[in-house]
Amino acid sequence: MILRNVAIVSETETIKLDELTRVSAALQKQAIRDLAPVWNVQSTVDVFASLEDVPVGTWPIIVEEDINTEGAAGIHEDNDGQPFALVTAENGWSLTASHELIEMLVDPFGRRITEGQSPKSGQGRVQFLIEPCDPSEAAAFAYIINGVTVSDFYTPKYFSTVFNPGDRYSHTGAIKRPRQVLKGGYLSWHDPVSDHWFQETFFDGNTPKFRDLGQLTAAGKSFRRQIYDVTKQAFEVRRPKAPEIKAATAALTSAVKPMSSRAYRWREQIAAIKKATKKGKG
Repeated sequence: MILRNVAIVSETETIKLDELTRVSAALQKQAIRDLAPVWNVQSTVDVFASLEDVPVGTWPIIVEEDINTEGAAGIHEDNDGQPFALVTAENGWSLTASHELIEMLVDPFGRRITEGQSPKSGQGRVQFLIEPCDPSEAAAFAYIINGVTVSDFYTPKYFSTVFNPGDRYSHTGAIKRPRQVLKGGYLSWHDPVSDHWFQETFFDGNTPKFRDLGQLTAAGKSFRRQIYDVTKQAFEVRRPKAPEIKAATAALTSAVKPMSSRAYRWREQIAAIKKATKKGKG
């Protein structure tokens, strides 16, 4: 199993160390418990106080106040060709950070593809870009780890040609069948016959739509980056709005309450131990 090292760094005063640490712990659990068994990739996720502290060979997820782009986030490559992700410090940023972490671990360079049957009528076998969070990336399909909102993601079974009721197509089970795109998500693929890239998008309305993106080449930017550039609407979908995270906030509150009670009991126990120790010395 591949081991990758990821750092989370805040370059803004908006996100404090305590929040950064909580999110990092949740993402570490997601990577080990949920992602690794199905995608065969292992990761450490650590918090660092500054970019200067990030060790060589570690891929950073950097939280910025404003990344000055139409997109809420994205994975880029540095001058050495190594990936790093940018995330905007906004309400629901942990969902975006989780999305970027999963993309970084499963497809760090934005060029990984797999073969499968096209969802578009008239096409045969095509090459899908592997982006595990995109089809169910909306906040409605997120889940909670330790009170932190994280992204759903599809499993390798997602590209199966035949539906099997015993298979799980995404971690939460929100995706019910192979190659399904949920409201707020999208799926991208290359048709080798026309040499064009296509998408199935479900950004508005009651049914998904197909788009012909034309020809793309990996000679310059990665396929992922080029697809982001021509899918501007997807970026706005990925910015969780207050109504969309209402349910996640309720779940967060229910998770934090027992955590606070447990901390209180720990402090009481520690105080009792220290008091008994002091009495024994006296």
